Amino acid sequence: CGGVFTGDGAAAGSQGYTNSGYSVYEEENDRLTESLRTKVSAIKSLSIEIGTEVKNQNKMLSEMENDFDSTGGLLGATMGRLRTLSRGSQTKLLCYMMLFSLFVFFVIYWIIKLR
Repeated sequence: CGGVFTGDGAAAGSQGYTNSGYSVYEEENDRLTESLRTKVSAIKSLSIEIGTEVKNQNKMLSEMENDFDSTGGLLGATMGRLRTLSRGSQTKLLCYMMLFSLFVFFVIYWIIKLR
């Protein structure tokens, strides 16, 4: 065999080939690690942005809930006033109609008396 041997029995050329094979895998591994690192960084920043947006949306929802509660209270009070007015206005309307009827009755009575 015409190859040069090292002390452990492997040919000198094959050790260089083995080292270069590891180097290729190491470079590929480094490249994949860096790609993974950038993807993890992008996902981290995206999740932070999502968290911030969720906090802002929750704040807006709570403000809207407070606004709706106050509006509901105001609407309930207004409806109560309308009910009170409608009850009162029917009584007033009946009173006005009675007074108008009495007025017409007295006018007719007065006209008949004058003849």
